[in-house]
Parts: sequence; structure tokens; C-alpha cells
Amino acid sequence: MEFLHLLQGIRTPVLDEIFALITLFGEETIFIAVGLLFFWCIDKLAGYYLLLIGVGGTVVNQFLKMTFRIPRPWVLDETFTIVEEAREAATGYSFPSGHTQTSVGIFGGIARWTSHPLVRTACLALCVLVPFSRMYLGVHTPMDVGVSLVLAVVLVLGFYPLVFRSQNTQKTVRCLLWILTGLAVLNLLYMTLFPFPADVDVTHLTHAAENAAKMLGCAAGLCAVFDIERKYIRFDPKAAVWWAQALKLALGLVLLLGIKSGLKIPLEAVLGESLLADGIRYFCIAVFAGAVWPMTFGWFGKLGKKS
Repeated sequence: MEFLHLLQGIRTPVLDEIFALITLFGEETIFIAVGLLFFWCIDKLAGYYLLLIGVGGTVVNQFLKMTFRIPRPWVLDETFTIVEEAREAATGYSFPSGHTQTSVGIFGGIARWTSHPLVRTACLALCVLVPFSRMYLGVHTPMDVGVSLVLAVVLVLGFYPLVFRSQNTQKTVRCLLWILTGLAVLNLLYMTLFPFPADVDVTHLTHAAENAAKMLGCAAGLCAVFDIERKYIRFDPKAAVWWAQALKLALGLVLLLGIKSGLKIPLEAVLGESLLADGIRYFCIAVFAGAVWPMTFGWFGKLGKKS
């Protein structure tokens, strides 16, 4: 807490706004956008690599949060204040940091994959700045951030040779997706069946169970579409001119976010506010991203070409 108090003493309105902006690079929406940018437009295998890191990291992160159940810094020390703008996104227990896990996983993965010096430098800078922003804003301690950073680096370095250097890449990725789905099942069972102590924060536990259901739906969806895309769609992510790529990405993300928000009401109307509704919604998101939208890529590839 001493370090957080030190950062509290150097806060200014300008720095508050800067780090509030930087911390957004650890949000779920950024992870989705960057992961699908690679999957749809740059390199399909790299897309799977980043998605494995992101979903796997979230599963591990949520498991550790509920296992250790460490309160947020302002709960640990009532004399400490946070930047209020950051409070809304600071949900659940404090340890480890989800924003750090996501940002270091996605941008660290890109830095490991790319050989472009400017891209690598920018990604590594975000791997430092986003974790620091969580401490500056007052929503995480150095231990929260440090453990998440180490876990993300382990996933980045561990998945890379498995995805890109295995003798049978397709078989390896399929196996990793099924392992990830199995871990997501275990995580959901843990959140719903484990006899947590009476002092557990019910709101945090509910939030963790919802996230577990979402990650299971996402992992199961990726498993479902992996062979479908490989056997029947086989899209080339680079087969379009740059402006058609931009259009493909923008329209796809708008539709995906529309599905993410739009399915919530009808599913809850049928199933109630249940974990099953959350799981089905994220399963549909993964199927749309991995198989449905890629079926349109042949049309985007024809844009800008002379007949």
C-alpha cells in the first residue's frame, strides 16, 4: 500500500485522464477487437494464439480471484482513495489484476509473434503502461499486477511454441482448444459447487460465476468452429485490399457487438438471468466470429478488383 499512497500523492487531473485512457487497453472489448483483427485480417493462426491466451488467462484469473478473495486497495486501507473514474470497471476481488492479465496477454502475444520493431515496441510499452495504470488509478496493488503479469508472460511464452512450432499445428490447436474448454468446465463447477465460506462476497461470487459461464461458452464455440472453418470455409485473412479489410473488420465488430448486446434480452426472457443464458450468448458470439462472418470474406476479397 505504501507504493499506492506514493502514486496517490503525484496524481493530477491530466495524469488521471491519461491513465484512465491507457487502462482501457485492458478491457474485454479491446481484447475482442484486437484478437479478431488478427483472426479475420492478418493471420488466422496468430488469431487463435491470441484468443487462447486471452480466454485461458481469464479462466485462470477468475479462479485465483475467488480462491484468494483479496479485497480492493480502498477496502484494505480506508485512508486510501482511488480515481473515481476507474471504480466502475473495478469489479470483483482485487487479486490478481484482470486488466493486466488481458493487456499483457494480448499485446505481449503480438510482441512475441511480430518481427516489426515499431509494433513490438508499442506492444511492449502497453504491457508496462496498462499494469502501471491500474496501480496509479488505485484499483490494484503491486502484487495484484505483478502476479498477473507473470501469469500472462507464462501463457504468451508457453503457447507460442505449441501453436507455431509443433509438427502438426492443426491437431495441436484443436487439442489446446479442447483442454481450454475442459478447464472452463472445471472453473464453472468450482464457482457454482465449491462450498465457499460464509463471508464470501455474494456479488463477487455471482460475477465470477457469470464470467466462468461466458468463458465456457466462448471456449466451446471456438472448439465447434475450428474444424468447420478448416474443412468448409478455409478463408484467407489477407485476400482483400486494405480498405475492404477495414470494412470487413468494422462491420464484423459492429455485428458481433450487436449480437453480444442483442441476444441478452431474448435469452434472459426464455432462460432468465441464468448462467446458461450467458454461456449460450458467448457460444453464439464465438460461432459468429469463427464461422458465420468468415463466410462473407470471399465477397470482401472481390471488392476493389477489376472484373
